[in-house]
Amino acid sequence: MTETLTAREAALRCGVSFRTVIRWAERGELQAYRLPGRGDYRVPVEELRRFMREYGIPEPDEMPGRPKRVLVVDDEPAMALAIQRVFVRAGFETAIANDGFLAGSLLYTFNPDLLTLDIRMPGIDGFAVLRFLSETQLPTPLKVLVVSGDSAEHLEQALALGAHGALCKPFDNQALLAAARELLGEAKAPARAMRPPSSSG
Repeated sequence: MTETLTAREAALRCGVSFRTVIRWAERGELQAYRLPGRGDYRVPVEELRRFMREYGIPEPDEMPGRPKRVLVVDDEPAMALAIQRVFVRAGFETAIANDGFLAGSLLYTFNPDLLTLDIRMPGIDGFAVLRFLSETQLPTPLKVLVVSGDSAEHLEQALALGAHGALCKPFDNQALLAAARELLGEAKAPARAMRPPSSSG
């Protein structure tokens, strides 16, 4: 599904008023479409990027104030939606991948700033995703926060494979948000707050 923006969202990324974006669309300079019945404009993200390159406007990913993007990778739909809601309410842009394969694809189309990653998934599991990330040059910097109900040993293994933090399920919503903001450099949190408890025995 093509990612789209409202006229207001497109305007925010271009640093203009939403009425300016509408005028661009009406003049045919920016390819956009109107929703049936409502008349609201929608602008495909790739079309906006083309327009911005053509007119020398900084790319959205380079603009200060762009909402951070979080890709939620979890094969349990209810859990993925629960994690997504935490970030949406905090003003993040989000996308969900229910398996490791889709996650790999969205790394290049969604360009997330943060990946929340479950370990135990069918097919390509969280460990395989971490190995892939360690061997791949991504277009934008990426932080990985493992969010899993797996054992402390597995969480420590994920950290050893390159994850930047780990949080145990079940988790407190504020703890999840604090861990994410810490990794993204948006807040200061105790360095070990996101790490799994030390294993015993």
